Amino acid sequence: MRIVIDAMGGDNAPAASVEGALLAAKEWKDTEIVLVGDETAIAPYLGNERPQNLTVQHASEVITSDDEPVRAVRRKKDASMVVAGRMLREGSADAMISAGNTGALMTTGLLVVGRMHGIERPALAPMIPTIDDKGMLALDLGANMDAKPEHLAQYALMGSIYRQKVQGIERPRVGLLNVGTEPGKGNELTKVAYPLLEKLPIHFIGNVEARDILMGTCDVLVCDGFAGNILLKSVEGAAGAIFALLKEQFTSSLKTKLAAAMLMPELRSLKGKLDYKEHGGAPLLGLSRLVVKSHGSADANAIKNAVRQARIAIENQLVESISKEITGK
Repeated sequence: MRIVIDAMGGDNAPAASVEGALLAAKEWKDTEIVLVGDETAIAPYLGNERPQNLTVQHASEVITSDDEPVRAVRRKKDASMVVAGRMLREGSADAMISAGNTGALMTTGLLVVGRMHGIERPALAPMIPTIDDKGMLALDLGANMDAKPEHLAQYALMGSIYRQKVQGIERPRVGLLNVGTEPGKGNELTKVAYPLLEKLPIHFIGNVEARDILMGTCDVLVCDGFAGNILLKSVEGAAGAIFALLKEQFTSSLKTKLAAAMLMPELRSLKGKLDYKEHGGAPLLGLSRLVVKSHGSADANAIKNAVRQARIAIENQLVESISKEITGK
């Protein structure tokens, strides 16, 4: 299999992208990895012993976080993200990974890679950590700010298939994000979406409140991109604040520093549970080929885990399985 990485996307590019690609290439020698980006910028991070399964595809332009997505994708034809998307569309790659501008990646997915037949709105589907270590796939968490009930139904079906195919959950529990658990709760979107989800060939468990998601209440959480992105940022912010407070308390005196030293293994384990880098990235479900969005501040480990995630999805024919379920073909 061949996986392309947008080497210039993300806050820590190209260093993190290149270092992560090197780690992945050394671990999975049966996978060809292509770094797409400025050869001059990439070269210093490659080192002297480049694995044979790691190559570089030059791209002279970069889409930044400040660029307007549609304009950037249309005008910057030689941007690393666009070139990677074009390689995916033309069949010279099996998957694409980028930590770059989310809006631009979504636009690249729609305009360059192309939507899956039968899908109206692709969805961004990251994993949210849960206390049972299983995690919860949530979609959409920011690809589309507005959604129709039919879109939520497609999200539910795609999310269920993803957890089955990529993460081996035989009968994923699918929940609908809402302000209460009763079927009649919510706004017009969730009220209309609820019966649509009930009719799908999935294990729909009903409405789920935001306060319960970290407890592992469901395996797949469905919501519109506006509410979902607020949810994601709230969880990330809360986790960051908790660890900042713990650090402040554990460094306030000699006694607490000694206590911290004794608890350090447990604290590292707790931090690991809430670390997005361990999950690699979020697939853009609903595109005709596999596109994985890594976090904007992804480090080398996150990029490597995104490659692992892409490999599993390819091996389990994720895109083909979703397409078959949606179209019946």
